[in-house]
Amino acid sequence: MSEKNNWYGTNWYAPLNAAAEPDAEKKTGSKKTKKKHTGLWISLSALVLAILVVGSSLLFSGKGKGTAENGGSAQSGVPGFSILPKEKDDKDQSAEDFFNSYFTAVTTQTAEVKIERVKLPVSYSLALKEAPEEELSLPDLYRADSRYVTAIKGFMDGKEGYCWGTGVVISPDGLVLTNTHVIEDCTRATVILADDTEHEAKLVGADSISDIAVLKIEADGLEYAEFGDSSQLVVGEHVVAIGNPLGESFRMTMTDGIISAIERGVTYNGRNLTLLQTNTALNEGNSGGPLFNMYGQVIGITNMKMMSAYSSIEGIGFAIPSVTVRNVVNALVKDGEVRGRTSIGITVGSVPDTAKERYGMPDGLYVSAVTEESDAKKQGIQVGDVLTEVNGQSVRTTNDVAEIKDALSVGERIHMTLWRNGEYYTVDVQLMDTNDIYR
Repeated sequence: MSEKNNWYGTNWYAPLNAAAEPDAEKKTGSKKTKKKHTGLWISLSALVLAILVVGSSLLFSGKGKGTAENGGSAQSGVPGFSILPKEKDDKDQSAEDFFNSYFTAVTTQTAEVKIERVKLPVSYSLALKEAPEEELSLPDLYRADSRYVTAIKGFMDGKEGYCWGTGVVISPDGLVLTNTHVIEDCTRATVILADDTEHEAKLVGADSISDIAVLKIEADGLEYAEFGDSSQLVVGEHVVAIGNPLGESFRMTMTDGIISAIERGVTYNGRNLTLLQTNTALNEGNSGGPLFNMYGQVIGITNMKMMSAYSSIEGIGFAIPSVTVRNVVNALVKDGEVRGRTSIGITVGSVPDTAKERYGMPDGLYVSAVTEESDAKKQGIQVGDVLTEVNGQSVRTTNDVAEIKDALSVGERIHMTLWRNGEYYTVDVQLMDTNDIYR
């Protein structure tokens, strides 16, 4: 579950893959934003405390599709910022009103991509290769690997302009990898190759949970990227990003840095992501682009960045590890979706000390949403309940629940202890496939 700091009126994490509405910069809350084509207008809105998806798609020449509030968990907070809401003088404020102001609504539905699909299965399997013996110089790496980097344009019915992002060619017959949020809500997309040729794309599959999508263009004999094993990375290892920040004027920009952290846990939109952290410069438009090791292998796909209008936050970017990319891509080319991921069907967030003291609540996780299609709903779990134990283990963070849930399979049951109105009760809830709950 996401937590919101009312003092700033903003949230921690939000993708930049939607268009900004007119005067959107005057509104509070994290917003999905895209860039307009009328000049080099870059919105790092002074109202956004922490926008977190790297270089997402940008919208050129036209109105946006709206805004959405999203957020990350308190466990993912940045030192120096309070994550508790500003105290209110209203001593009679109800618990419901308190949590409505404390927690930000999250969107857990599967992203909708309306691009025409290819016939499945696609004959392809992404493999991870061992690293060569010799590293490349920066100029040599750019000359070799920029050939695989593409630009992505996504178009929406009824909207002027287009969404903008980055992709990478992964097969000689035209498979292109990008982020799902780059093409979310799009009805068609094109891919611009390194030789400046533009090709109409069809959708192989898009997964909103991992933020990985695969497109297909009609082409043969393409040069394509090799993937390395992200599980072999170490902190301090040198890496390079090549992408299309800020629009077409800055296509094929290369930036470099290091791996800052391995297996960085980030909660976004009620879901737990395990990402690589890097200080490589990433900006709007880099989304879906490759992060290379110094052997010229893709070891991550850039998708997130942390920014702040209230304090200087530099060099905190994120990429989806190649190990994750391999598993998702191979599922998408086979079935068009990823099956087998467990879900309880509830959205939860840590109960702050303020609420525990004021409303007599126990330690645990506040239930802010229950999905209608879930077994949790059938078993009577309600918004306002506090989850205190799962399978006999105390839970205090969303990661506590995720570790227990992710070790089980779809169809298995978990034993949950919850608190409601001063009394505890227990239920057994069947885990369901995430795709069957969030659509």
